[in-house]
Amino acid sequence: MAGLLWIFLPVFVAAGSALLAFYVMQARLEVAVAREREATAELRAAISSCDKIMEEKIRAAEEVARRNAFDAFLADFRVEERHYMRETKSLFANKRSMVLQERLYFRNIPLSNWVEHELTVEQGGDLAKLARACSVFSPRPVGETPSESAKLLRSA
Repeated sequence: MAGLLWIFLPVFVAAGSALLAFYVMQARLEVAVAREREATAELRAAISSCDKIMEEKIRAAEEVARRNAFDAFLADFRVEERHYMRETKSLFANKRSMVLQERLYFRNIPLSNWVEHELTVEQGGDLAKLARACSVFSPRPVGETPSESAKLLRSA
C-alpha cells in the first residue's frame, strides 16, 4: 500500500496543482476580460459623445450656411429711386410737388415697373424725409404715418 501511495501521491499533487493553476488562470482571464470590457465601454461612450458633438456641429454649420446663403440672396435685391420736381401753374395757385419713382431689382433684373408717387411739397420741407416716408419698398417704423400715429395717440 505504501508503494501505491508513492505512485498516486505525485499524480494527486500534479492534478491538484493543475486544478489550482486552472482556477488561478481562469480568474486572471476574467479580470483581463473585465478590464477590456471596461475600456471598450469607455471608448464606446467617448465615440458616441463625439458622434453627438459632430452631429450638432454639422447641424450648426448647415444652419450658418443656410443663413449666409439667404443673406446673400437678400443682398442681391436693391431699390432704384429717382425723383424730380414738378411745378403745376394754374391761374390762382402754383403747386410744387416732388415725383418719386421707385423700382425693385434682383441683381440687374427689374422685378417691378416704376412705382410713381406725387408728393406735395411745402415751403421749407425736408425732401429726403418726405421721400423716405412714402417709399413703397423701404420699411417704415410703427407710428411714422399719420394714421398710425393717430391710432397710437387714441389708445394711450
